[in-house]
Amino acid sequence: MKKIFVLAFLIISSTSFAQERRGQHHRKGKMEMMKDLSPEQMATLKTKKMTLALDLTESQQKKIYDFNLKNATVRKAKIEAHKAAIKKNTDKKLALSADEKYNRANERLDQQIAMKKELSAILTKEQLEKMEQMRERRKMRKKKAHMRKKLEK
Repeated sequence: MKKIFVLAFLIISSTSFAQERRGQHHRKGKMEMMKDLSPEQMATLKTKKMTLALDLTESQQKKIYDFNLKNATVRKAKIEAHKAAIKKNTDKKLALSADEKYNRANERLDQQIAMKKELSAILTKEQLEKMEQMRERRKMRKKKAHMRKKLEK
């Protein structure tokens, strides 16, 4: 009886460990893939995902593609600028002052507001609601993953 419990415990623990590692590998692989894509490729993929999720019309697809392309270009430029700043800095970390942190957060929030206004001009009310629901689910998954990481440490 004791051997059966030990065997069952080993099987369950090895199975859960294998699933956890697979999930980590998948996320890292997706981030690595996106890093190598051009802004046009990122915009195309994101537009297609939005089309599947929100049932976009042809005209909406074109507008969303332009919107995604603009955002992907800006994002890629910021990433490149950040990489260049890290290379310059020998500490490998950029120490930001409180004002710099505030300015970055303020800029990011202004950009989010502008993006939301632009999307509301393109999408219907139902599509916007569905997109908000998807965003909330993504936030919750991210929060749960973050909590799991904290508990593992």
